[in-house]
Amino acid sequence: MIIAFSILWPLAIGAAYSPSSRKVVRKMLNMAEVTPEDRVYDLGSGDGRIVTEAVQRYNALGVGVEADPLRVLWSKANLLKLGLQGQVKIIWGNLFHQNLSQATVVILFLWGRTNEKLKKKLQEELKPGTRVVSYIWKFKGWTPSKVDEKERIYLYIIGESDKPLNNNTKKYS
Repeated sequence: MIIAFSILWPLAIGAAYSPSSRKVVRKMLNMAEVTPEDRVYDLGSGDGRIVTEAVQRYNALGVGVEADPLRVLWSKANLLKLGLQGQVKIIWGNLFHQNLSQATVVILFLWGRTNEKLKKKLQEELKPGTRVVSYIWKFKGWTPSKVDEKERIYLYIIGESDKPLNNNTKKYS
């Protein structure tokens, strides 16, 4: 029963567990130009690898939001083992019900339709200049500021990328 819930609940929200490679995680964080002043949110944080990397490599703060209670427990145990529990917070819950206003960077590896459902929330809650990095799926109607075509990573900047007729996309590799 618990395992079925752990699988089906995240699917109902809009994503399935599919961990990003360490290489892709580093590319996403590098593309966002993460610094120690950043608060990196990973929506659908899975095993917590993105927020852990943001803390370990960039000395940022991290917040992971995950719907699967087993992955939340796994993430928290790993953070405890690494001694990072003071720098990373993992929240068990629905990403649509979390306040994102403290984020300076948001990382997403969700489904395209989930990104579309998130657009309004991101525009309403995130401050201008907040960087949104999406792996695989683009935001329809938004123009990415940077694109890694090989890895299919898209960087958007709130207040710029989400405005119509922005054609300043930079290639990133």
